[in-house]
This record gives sequence, structure tokens and C-alpha cells, in this order.
Amino acid sequence: MSDDIGARALCGSLPAVDWLIADRGYDADWFRDALKDRGIRPCIPGRTSRGNRVEIMFGRLKDWRRVATRYDTCPKVFLPAIALAAAVIFWV
Repeated sequence: MSDDIGARALCGSLPAVDWLIADRGYDADWFRDALKDRGIRPCIPGRTSRGNRVEIMFGRLKDWRRVATRYDTCPKVFLPAIALAAAVIFWV
């Protein structure tokens, strides 16, 4: 039996808590929404099929040669290069 099927049965009997920590088996949009409706903040890692948006963002930034090889060693110059790449990625 899948973990999220068991979560359906137990969802109504959860105590009043601030956080719920669970493993990837409980990663479902309906379960996250049900927790948020009850005022519970979910701390559940995403499944590998969901796709981590942060890793996707870093992958897109590394498509820019200047960012990937870090031509700019000075942080004051490197940060604007990242900002420029992020702005172009956002608009394209």
C-alpha cells in the first residue's frame, strides 16, 4: 500500500501541530494542501519525478559559460553576471 493512501485515512485525526515531517512517500499535492488548510506546514522532500526547481535553475545558469566557469573571480562582478543571466532566462 502506498504511503499517501495511509495518509488519507489519518489526515482527519492529526493533532494540532505546527510542522509535519514526512518522507517522500507522502509527497502529494492533495496532502500538502490538506495540511496547509489545517494550518500545518509540511516538511516533505519532493519525489525525484517532481523535479527540484532549484537544481533546474542552477542547471540553466550553468548554460551560461561565464557563470559556469566563473571567469569573474571578484564577487562584485560575479553577482551581476548571475543577475543578468537570471533575468535573460526569466524573459526567454
